[in-house]
Amino acid sequence: MITIALVGKPNVGKSSLFNRLCKQRDAIISEVSGTTRDVKRRVIEIDDKEALLYDTGGIEDRDEIFDEVKKKSIQAAAEADIVLFMVDGKEYPQEADRKLFFQLQKISKNIALVINKVDNEKMKEMVYEYTSFGAKNVFDISVSHNIGVNNLIKWLSSFIPDTHKIVSSGAENEDDFLDFIDDIDIEEEDEQIIEETNEQEEANKINIAILGRPNVGKSSLLNSLTGTERSVVSPIAGTTIDPVDETIFYNDKELTFVDTAGIRKRGKIEGIEKFALMRSKDMLERSDVALLVLDASEDFTEQDERIAGLIQEYKLACIIVLNKYDKAKAEYKELVDEIRYRYKFLSYAPVITVSALSKKRIHKVNDLILEVFENYCKRIPTSRLNEIIKEATIKHHIPTDKGKVVKFYFAVQYKAKPPQIALISNRPESVHFSYYRYLENRLRESVELTGTPVIIKAKKRKSDEEEQA
Repeated sequence: MITIALVGKPNVGKSSLFNRLCKQRDAIISEVSGTTRDVKRRVIEIDDKEALLYDTGGIEDRDEIFDEVKKKSIQAAAEADIVLFMVDGKEYPQEADRKLFFQLQKISKNIALVINKVDNEKMKEMVYEYTSFGAKNVFDISVSHNIGVNNLIKWLSSFIPDTHKIVSSGAENEDDFLDFIDDIDIEEEDEQIIEETNEQEEANKINIAILGRPNVGKSSLLNSLTGTERSVVSPIAGTTIDPVDETIFYNDKELTFVDTAGIRKRGKIEGIEKFALMRSKDMLERSDVALLVLDASEDFTEQDERIAGLIQEYKLACIIVLNKYDKAKAEYKELVDEIRYRYKFLSYAPVITVSALSKKRIHKVNDLILEVFENYCKRIPTSRLNEIIKEATIKHHIPTDKGKVVKFYFAVQYKAKPPQIALISNRPESVHFSYYRYLENRLRESVELTGTPVIIKAKKRKSDEEEQA
């Protein structure tokens, strides 16, 4: 697949162009210089052909973080087939820009100078100032006003072979496609095959969110798990702003890791970090498994607990990753006991100790993800489920409601990811939460459900509801 890298100083509009080419608000845009720090990658569509687009961090000599950002941005440009070097058309050319452009010319055959923020004819006068770059391909555009962007897209399209065209269903639009499907006679057996195929495809794709407060080692963990230097790593808290994702294939599964921004205390979240928090929450909605990263070398904090609460809120499978274990403040048993005490609501989550920097025990994390995800997708046969619930109610009867008997007629799993179970009852409102907890424990003793939450709800029979109505 043809790759395109957006490169330039901070705040020249790279992320705005990235969003325009992606046709969605993907990258965080802010007037704050240096909002993008890691390399963001997305497959885009140009003239019905696919390409891979890189949004790189702004290149600037400022501090330790920006040295690392510059290194990764130039590395991305070196890997790309096409480089778009962006500058701010409202500013006079800078010597640093010229030097960087000449450097990129040496490593990229297909490079274009993209002069952004040329909002009107008067602004075009500034474009002539950039002739000193000696660029063969020059595009003056305004991303915010969508001026000149189509000319740039046509130029990009000329580099993408027709073999990369997106294969369509043959239907002109969604309605035509649905009509096309309706015209086909599908037997009940075929429907079952289609359903199983879709479930199998879903089961082969796992979205993993890496969560934790700033500076616990999330970016180092992402780099170690994927075998890349994808995220900028720095001892300065808050280095990651935009969620960074990377996909690898492991044991025939597609694992997509998302390194989310470190979540601070509510009172300390300011500026672009508010956008980062919102984006991180969007990622959680699409995730299956959460890696809760804790720092084994420091005391656990209330903020760790708040972040763990997000995992409960989004009903995700979970693995607790004790990072920096080579510098652990206490013995393993003591740390695990504290975790189990603090995070009772994540009692189902296994704990693994690692050192992301030295890569110790990192290889075990992917295996554990596959195990936990399998449990997250688990469907318990109805006969087996009713057998477990019946045995549990015989061993410990359902408490009565002011002398009135509470019954379960039968149990059924109505959803997976995570497993969700309905108990059809004559008095669902009378089932105490402690009894739900008892049933969950009995279920976990009988079925392998490590790493996944289980949701059990009592519901009325439809016939009972109709009688009351």
